[in-house]
Amino acid sequence: MATSHGDGEAERRVERAPGETPPGPDGVPLAGNTFQFVRDPFAFYERCREEFDSDVVHYRIAGTNGYMLTHPDDIQTVLVERDRDFVKGTVVEQSIGAIAPTGLISTSGAEWQRDRNLIQPAFYRERIETHAPMMGEYASGFADSLPSGEPVRIDDRLKGLTLDVLAKTLLDVDVRDKQTAIGHASETIAERFDTSGFSAYLPLWVPTPANLRCKRAVQDFFDAVDEIIAERQAEDEERDDLLSLLLEREYPDGTTMEPQRVREQLMTFLFAGHETTALTLTYAIFLLATNPEKQARVHEELDALGGGTPTAADLADLPYLEQVIQEALRLYPPAFVIFREPTNDVELGGYTIPAGSTLSLPQWNVHRDSRWYDDPEQFRPERWTESMEEELPEYAYYPFGGGPRHCIGMRFATMEARLILATLCQRFEFESVTEAPLDLSMQITLQPSDGIDVIPRAR
Repeated sequence: MATSHGDGEAERRVERAPGETPPGPDGVPLAGNTFQFVRDPFAFYERCREEFDSDVVHYRIAGTNGYMLTHPDDIQTVLVERDRDFVKGTVVEQSIGAIAPTGLISTSGAEWQRDRNLIQPAFYRERIETHAPMMGEYASGFADSLPSGEPVRIDDRLKGLTLDVLAKTLLDVDVRDKQTAIGHASETIAERFDTSGFSAYLPLWVPTPANLRCKRAVQDFFDAVDEIIAERQAEDEERDDLLSLLLEREYPDGTTMEPQRVREQLMTFLFAGHETTALTLTYAIFLLATNPEKQARVHEELDALGGGTPTAADLADLPYLEQVIQEALRLYPPAFVIFREPTNDVELGGYTIPAGSTLSLPQWNVHRDSRWYDDPEQFRPERWTESMEEELPEYAYYPFGGGPRHCIGMRFATMEARLILATLCQRFEFESVTEAPLDLSMQITLQPSDGIDVIPRAR
């Protein structure tokens, strides 16, 4: 159970003297901590968390002053209470912002708010619930395709499934003929921003091999998106989906979204939307496969439903399965870190942080902090009780971000993940081929470096 917020020695905030500098790892001239970080990003983050008795740790990477924040109070300040004082900043501009600068992930301020308001109706709760039957149908078809008793690269297969589901439900298009192109492009783009490679710190215009591959992949992705748009524009039929909102809905001033912005919004949703849900499912299945007693509890819960493909109405009767998803998102959050830049000097954790610094708010570290979680490295879905969640500081768990800029697709993604996991676990018992601990890669999302193989055995 988590320590109560505000109580106990573990949560006491230390008073800092004015002008005091946050602690941090020693670096080398000019490069700072760049080589340490590139050598092993996870070890670097862990060192910053464990070696220094501070919720604010200073470092320098690629010439930029960085500050890692790991206390829920500071994270809440940045994401919620003073969100207008922070922008996404250079890290985002040089990653997804370099590819889709007008996409919802990249924009800020009034521009972001205008597009968020236009897109939001596609993610209303009642609208999302209408997608459940299609999610179940695709999940059932996917289960039919899995070979019982044979190893399967489950992360790759699930990315195909979640791309199909997202495209059909939100855009009402079938992208199975474009799946290979979109999947390959997504993989190439993600690899370009792997933090363990020096290419991730160079502007996209620098003609490195990785940048050239990335640019070709971006063009391939846009070609697929352009086909989707052209096919819709050639139709006479009226539709009520995200693609129609992007193409037809008017802003308050009576204008509609310009073509390039439509293109980049679509790419953002297709890229980020399917990757994160596929990874959530991948890690959940891996954790169940390596913890047979937990998997048996999921099977018991599903068997009590009495057969048939699980539906949205069944989810209320699957509380342990929901806890499995929560715990997978705690241990392996696909969006493993949030970046922000203060527009003015700001005080956080008793330190003054200069404007223009890069703030790192790492879910990876906070979700594994022993102040908030007992046995934080262990897979324990049953920890997610109502009393535990009441005691947990609000921003000790934030897999979908928080504040006004929390993930717009959060409800969609969680319902999809629960329905797909329920369908697959009803049909199969999973045995892991890939062994723990996982070798992970910090790309745009948290990726298994060598994939994850499991053996599905029909139940």
